[in-house]
Amino acid sequence: MDSNALLEPFERMLEAACTPAQVRAVEEGASVAPLWDELVQSGFLDALVPEDTGGAGLALGEVEPLFQALGRHAVPVPVAETMVARRLLAAAGQAWPDGPIAFAVARPGQAVVVPFGMVAEYVLIDLGDGLVLARASEGQPEPTGVRGSLDARMRWDGVLAGPKLPAIAGGLRPVAAVLRAAMMAGAAGRLLDMTAAYANERVQFGKPIGRQQALQQNLAMMAEDVVACRLAVQLGCAGDAVPSLAAAATAKSIASAAAGRIAATAHAVHGAIGISEEYDLQLFTRRLYEWRLADGSESYWNRLLGQARLADAVGSVDWVRAQVFA
Repeated sequence: MDSNALLEPFERMLEAACTPAQVRAVEEGASVAPLWDELVQSGFLDALVPEDTGGAGLALGEVEPLFQALGRHAVPVPVAETMVARRLLAAAGQAWPDGPIAFAVARPGQAVVVPFGMVAEYVLIDLGDGLVLARASEGQPEPTGVRGSLDARMRWDGVLAGPKLPAIAGGLRPVAAVLRAAMMAGAAGRLLDMTAAYANERVQFGKPIGRQQALQQNLAMMAEDVVACRLAVQLGCAGDAVPSLAAAATAKSIASAAAGRIAATAHAVHGAIGISEEYDLQLFTRRLYEWRLADGSESYWNRLLGQARLADAVGSVDWVRAQVFA
């Protein structure tokens, strides 16, 4: 399927239904119901669901541009997670609820931070030996204390009620990591556009600051990081709905490592206005810093990637071809 034919209507919908003002309202406690109803009616939530169960039957790579668009618009609900959850539920012959679904990797009695936990109605939980779809309210969601964060600290005690799914290869974390990396790439691209535009508009000493060679170099390095994130995410989404550990580790480690540099450059160019509540920049830099740690930071994934490489006796080039580009 032509990615532009899929992406353009999705972008138009987000531009109308998910403005920065609406994102701020959700962060302040407003209901996500109007936005979620728009997403449900659009049909995009079933993009990964097989055609024989009512979906579009698209592959992860075909939908990957939509994941980036979610980050580009700072969408305050777990859309990507819900799309993948519906695919997994359909494969297991289970019905899926209408509400938003977040992801968590947890054990009974273990407290974890769940991205979008404050706005999710359900959580697909990886218990190690299988998955279970539980109501978010059963996890006793509490705010993390971070300003504007929609993540929640949650824990589940005892036996969980809800649809059971078989364990997936590699677990749920690699899937979540690839989705997070894609949203990070989208947010990073938005920051690059905002920063370049500001550099061309902000006049100092009679000329736009974007004409200064030092600033141009910083913007060029920022653009390199953004492109690297996009390429890594494309690798991570190249397979089926369940990416390999190596592909997921590559996508998330590159996106997380670049997040700090991209956000820092954006704020350095914007100066004081970048941290103001009224300016949109902080909506995206906050998410980059938060998503950098979500589903494993770069150090976590680099360690797993290194362990997987050292456990195989083949040469590095052959290993990368087989594990990352497979």
